[in-house]
Amino acid sequence: MDFKEHVVTAWQNTLKFIGPVLILTLVQIVVSVGSLGILAPVTMAGYMQSLLRALREGREPDVKDLFSEMRLFLPLVLFGFLVMVALIIGFSMLILPGILLTGCLVFGTIYMIPLMTDKEMDIMDALKESWAMATREPWTDQIILTLLYLVILSLGGSVFVAVFFTQPLATFLVLSVYEERLQNKQHITAPTSPPPPPAAEQ
Repeated sequence: MDFKEHVVTAWQNTLKFIGPVLILTLVQIVVSVGSLGILAPVTMAGYMQSLLRALREGREPDVKDLFSEMRLFLPLVLFGFLVMVALIIGFSMLILPGILLTGCLVFGTIYMIPLMTDKEMDIMDALKESWAMATREPWTDQIILTLLYLVILSLGGSVFVAVFFTQPLATFLVLSVYEERLQNKQHITAPTSPPPPPAAEQ
């Protein structure tokens, strides 16, 4: 996998839609914080779908996109709660187990939300497919993506203002890889035509 190409794609799309993306990111953060995290998962689903359409169609992100996936509210809230409990347990056991657990969760579930919004999968099917996509050979590519994603987000977390740029950059990066993985899967699973029968001898 050419990660340089994916990083360039993420960078170019972030700059291309910088105005709408900054507004979208600001509103998503404000809504998430204002709702005490309750609306964070479902607005992130709308956020990712909005950026996926920008990546695919060149469509400008819109704030109303954040609330376009409200049908996923309940499953994503429940999933977010379970993740929060798992992380609390992990970090209570010392920092290293918490970091490892965070990495494993990102590794296996990073495509879950795009699959739920893009392919309209339910949460269990999306989790299974996300894991299958993550562990597809070469699975080391997924480790690199996970590290890049976490590093970019951590840079944004260290400087508050930077998050308005690093969050869309990290999201575009994930979605660019998601698109490649989908195309590769379609190529692998596409039916092949049987060879033509041998010509009859004259």
